[in-house]
Amino acid sequence: MTALVRLDQVTKRFATHPGWAERVAGVFGAPAKPRVVHAVEDVSLEIARSEVVGLVGESGCGKSTLGRVIAGIHAPTSGSVRIAGEPVMSAGANPMKQTTRVQMIFQDPFGSLNPRMRIGDTISEGPVAHGLTTRAEARRYTAGWLDRVGLPGDAAERFPHQFSGGQRQRIAIARALAMQPDVLVCDEPVASLDVSIQAQIINLFLALRRDLALTMVFISHDLSIVRHVSDRTAIMYLGRIVELGPTAQIYDTPRHRYTRALIDSVPKLVTQAGEEASFHPIAGELPSPLAPPPGCAFHLRCPQASARCRSERPVLAPTDAAHSFACFHPL
Repeated sequence: MTALVRLDQVTKRFATHPGWAERVAGVFGAPAKPRVVHAVEDVSLEIARSEVVGLVGESGCGKSTLGRVIAGIHAPTSGSVRIAGEPVMSAGANPMKQTTRVQMIFQDPFGSLNPRMRIGDTISEGPVAHGLTTRAEARRYTAGWLDRVGLPGDAAERFPHQFSGGQRQRIAIARALAMQPDVLVCDEPVASLDVSIQAQIINLFLALRRDLALTMVFISHDLSIVRHVSDRTAIMYLGRIVELGPTAQIYDTPRHRYTRALIDSVPKLVTQAGEEASFHPIAGELPSPLAPPPGCAFHLRCPQASARCRSERPVLAPTDAAHSFACFHPL
């Protein structure tokens, strides 16, 4: 199947400037140098049309940064992102055209909506600017998308503070879909919502995917949600994809020890045998992206780490046509 989204060795780094104390210390000694945050490192990934790929990992693993690179919010430090063969944020390309290719849904729906704009204007502003509808038809166009996400048409005349968190997230979804994007990047879209509302929004995503044949990148730290919505799952650790494959295969027969540790760290009340289950958190802490360790980044927390793991970085290698992992001592 031809890939709609293609990431080729994408790397994203951020330079942090010295703080006040470091600048003062530099007056009396060697000047402080900017430090580099290694947010995303050498990520290659292909996503087919109408496919949902989940990005999973601990906080700070780089999954949100990768989503923003795909959406064109951050330009990659190196590597390339292509949508339907066209580069995202390429020099000389029409930015008005490119911004319609990928839309992003953020974790905080209230923070992503302009509190001074009516909902109708929030949803129609982009489509009118990009010629997807006319100003005369904007009201009807907006009402159609509000109806599709389960909100009444009169919501267009109200402001964000007049809605609940779940309703605001529906508005954010309508705003993104109104741009008719090729790809939808969902960055923890239900993390700030109550559990009952989470289920409603997840069901909405599933219905929209079925009706609109959406291509999505679904970012979450909640493994159960990703298992429910995604076709394939990519496990990220310290900026790199360490395992990638069909979701059922990743969850049922993981090969990377970090994937297994993530799955085991999910609290379970009762086992299948009816016995009380225990909680198994991952040992250790995620290393700092300011100073990634040499070799396999997980070797500091892996009980099976060897001398090779501490000196050599494993490559994401396929075990079959669909499943790949980066580990010298796989399960």
